Amino acid sequence: MLIVVYLVVIAIIVAGMWKTFTKAGQPGWAAIVPIYNIVVLLEIAGRPVWWIVLFLIPCVNLIVSIIVMIDVAAKFGKSAGFGVGLALLGFIFFPILGFGDAQYQGTAARY
Repeated sequence: MLIVVYLVVIAIIVAGMWKTFTKAGQPGWAAIVPIYNIVVLLEIAGRPVWWIVLFLIPCVNLIVSIIVMIDVAAKFGKSAGFGVGLALLGFIFFPILGFGDAQYQGTAARY
């Protein structure tokens, strides 16, 4: 039973990220590719891709994740609090961002 709940939560996160990526002009399928989905989030946030290394450092990755999600939220016209929600409660906030009426306000993607 617990595995079913886990799979539902993962499906919700992936669906929300897929729609968020699509809104930002990135390929939606990137949401299901490990590591690459972080690279895409960094591109959406406007952060350098080398920050992926910071995600590999314990404790630092928590802080960097919050910073990146705040930047992603800002690109969609959302507050810093919403960005913290993306980092800590992604299964709630990614679907809100992806399926809501928020529009991407960053630069056009190359895809």
